[in-house]
Amino acid sequence: MAEPEKRIALLIDADNAPASKIDLVLAEVARHGVANVRRAYGNWKSPNLKGWEAVLHEYAIRPIQQFAYSSGKNASDMAMVIDAMDLLYARNLDGFAIVSSDADFTPLVMRLLTDGMKVYGFGEKKTPSPFVNACSKFTYVEALGRPAADSEQSGSTTPKDAQELRNDARLVQMLRSAVDAGSGDDGWTRLDVVGSQIGNQASFDPRNYGYRKLSDLVKATALFEMREEGKTLWVREKPRRRAPAKKKAG
Repeated sequence: MAEPEKRIALLIDADNAPASKIDLVLAEVARHGVANVRRAYGNWKSPNLKGWEAVLHEYAIRPIQQFAYSSGKNASDMAMVIDAMDLLYARNLDGFAIVSSDADFTPLVMRLLTDGMKVYGFGEKKTPSPFVNACSKFTYVEALGRPAADSEQSGSTTPKDAQELRNDARLVQMLRSAVDAGSGDDGWTRLDVVGSQIGNQASFDPRNYGYRKLSDLVKATALFEMREEGKTLWVREKPRRRAPAKKKAG
């Protein structure tokens, strides 16, 4: 008997998210479950949201009107947080998808995670790192693009080269820790185990680095050996080079 689809609430901060990417965001959310709640928050009298108005009906997204009660304050954020908590307490969801580039939602994400919810974040590259890292998985909307039919990379994110990847201390440590955690005596680990381990550690999406799959990203770092057995990919860290010993004077 097939497992029931995961139920996800899609909450959109229309003031801080591009309407042009909503079809790709919905396609990505569908990989995790069904978005049976779809809401977009903003002051719909504002001309800045005209782009969103054009896609609301097409994608069955409910607009939530929120007037700006005072200048410089975003009342939409507060309304979105209140609705998220109401949905959480209703106990009929399995996860949340939050579309915003605003770090103010970081405490909300952490609260949802505390209750065992998966939180999938979507935002532009300008999104502050606290929000990105708080999510179960965060994907830059720039990385969502054309299907990679004739390329190992997808979207408009330029793939980082080996040097750039190795200079990312957080990425390298995350990959090494995940490979080490699942390795046997010979150092080899199944790639799917590595992916699961990383997913348990932090927010991670290889497309944010310009690579369609985890295997492409791991290979691009040039820090790991890879082998294929049937349909199973295995990975282990290459021996690290030791720095040459300094000659003693005299």
